[in-house]
Amino acid sequence: MANILIIDDDDALRGTMRKILERAGHRVREAPDGARGIMLYREEAADVVVTDLIMPGKEGIETIIELREEYPGVRILAVSGGGSIDPGGPLTDATYLGADAALPKPFTVEELQDAVARLLE
Repeated sequence: MANILIIDDDDALRGTMRKILERAGHRVREAPDGARGIMLYREEAADVVVTDLIMPGKEGIETIIELREEYPGVRILAVSGGGSIDPGGPLTDATYLGADAALPKPFTVEELQDAVARLLE
């Protein structure tokens, strides 16, 4: 299927997302922060990057902007428990600044799988 890179500082949630996407047939790599995620992407491009927005160090918005500048074709799914997709929230900011889609936490297995599938179309 696809090569997915998950960037999230929450070890448990990152592991859960990995399992969900691996069960859907994808190859998944993980990073605990934006700096490590960008490094992994530079080593091997991913078909989709799933990134949290609120992380220590290089946070998600910075990560999205940097990935978009270096790799204009990258497909990015922003996820965050720090707000909804309503105007003015961090997920809206993420889409304005380069994310292709946004998903508020908590989300269901189906919502994650559907969001990734839409980005792969």
